[in-house]
Amino acid sequence: MSRVKEFDVDEACDAALTLFRRQGYEATSVSDLVTHVGVAKASLYATFGSKHDFYVTALKRYAERADARVLAELSSPGSGVAAVRRLFDGYLAEILGDETKMGCFVVNAAIELLPHDPEVARLVERSWDTLEVALTMALERAKAQGELTGGGEPAALARFLLTVLQGLRVLGKGADAARRLDAAVSQAMRLIQD
Repeated sequence: MSRVKEFDVDEACDAALTLFRRQGYEATSVSDLVTHVGVAKASLYATFGSKHDFYVTALKRYAERADARVLAELSSPGSGVAAVRRLFDGYLAEILGDETKMGCFVVNAAIELLPHDPEVARLVERSWDTLEVALTMALERAKAQGELTGGGEPAALARFLLTVLQGLRVLGKGADAARRLDAAVSQAMRLIQD
């Protein structure tokens, strides 16, 4: 009886995450996963289940990491507006530094699989909810600090900024991303500071 090859589950999941992020769900075959991850098909199925299960596992991993970074950035002490600006600057740096144009896995999943995949939809919505709540908290802090002089309500501004941030991720895949994204970020920051 042959023994199933042992492998590092975290490394396999990260490799699959990169492949799914780059190619998407539909364009990634099980054979692609076997080749890219370097693990036998039987081992992948035994560990992760179906291709869809593996995709969901990778998406959940990506979203949890992204959400943790956002929460840390927006809940840091000090100016709420400065925290929002750092978040936008971080998004810009990540988007413009992505030479492969892989983009955000959460946004890619939303574009490819929503609304027809309820499990993916729940993960995407949870990630967006986390971002919106963190933005609302940072803007509530900014309002208490007297930084929101435009009279906007933090929850409404947070929903707007969520939309802008996700739009940046989509436009970042285009050829003229820097010009468009810089202008959008400048306008969004003016809105919360004016």
